[in-house]
Order: sequence, then structure tokens, then C-alpha cells
Amino acid sequence: MDNLLKLLKSRRSVRLFKDKNIPEEELREIIDAARFAPTARNIQPWEFVVLTDKNILSEIAGFGQNASFISQAAACIAVFSAETNYYLEDGCAATCNILLAATALGIGSCWIAGDKKPYCPKVNSLLYAPTGLKLVSLIALGYPQEENSFKPVQKKGLNDLLHWERF
Repeated sequence: MDNLLKLLKSRRSVRLFKDKNIPEEELREIIDAARFAPTARNIQPWEFVVLTDKNILSEIAGFGQNASFISQAAACIAVFSAETNYYLEDGCAATCNILLAATALGIGSCWIAGDKKPYCPKVNSLLYAPTGLKLVSLIALGYPQEENSFKPVQKKGLNDLLHWERF
């Protein structure tokens, strides 16, 4: 349990990546962790597209104003979800599992928003997403350029945000 808590506290958004490929077996391990995310009524509405082609990564990087670093990533995972009552919650839970699994493997990651963003139709079209699937997130993946990418950062103190019974 101690290792899990360390992992949760060490995950950071990484936007600077080394020019190094991620082995397919590690990408599969990351997706395998995603499928174990909690899901409302066990519907498991998610679908995952792993992108490693530099041309596709560059094209997606140009879609969003805060996504240019995707072009330098070794991979990007597009998380889609069938439109259910809890598609966003389920897709976000899977996204969190991806972020944590990547960190456990020493791979940097950064969550780029999807749902309801203006670039969603472009991503859906580029990836030939079936009708009825919604883009929940994009996750850039790669080995961090900076050695201290997983060092602790300043967070609000627990006593500043924890309340018992009422505010």
C-alpha cells in the first residue's frame, strides 16, 4: 500500500519528452490497467486508440492550442466512451488509471481535455471513431526529458481543504 501512496503523490504532468519509443508491451500494460478502472453499472463503455505515428501525433498537436507538445510525445492515447449516463466519469476513471500506470512504468504523461472541446470532431474524424463514441481525453506519453520529472511539487495543505461533516 505504501508504494501506491508514493505513486499517487509522485505523478506529474510531463510535457517534455526524450526521443525514445515506448515498447508495445508497456503500452499494452497501460491500457490493461485502464480497463480495470471503476465503471458505473460495470458497463465499461471505453475504447482506446494508441497513436505512435509521428504524422498523426503532429496533426493532433495542431488541433488544440494547449496540445503542441503531443508532436514530441512517443505515444498518445485517445480515450473514447460510448454515450452512456456516466460516460465522462467512466472515461475519466480510465484516464486516471492510464496516468498512474504510466508513472509506475517510469513514463511521463499529460492529460489533454477532450469532452466538448472544439477539436473533438477533428480527432474523431482523423481516427475514424465510430458514431456514438465521445472523445473523453488525450494522454501524451513519453520518457521525461528532465530527470526530476516525478519530484514532489507544492500542494495545498490537507488542513486547508479537508472538512469534517460540514464546511
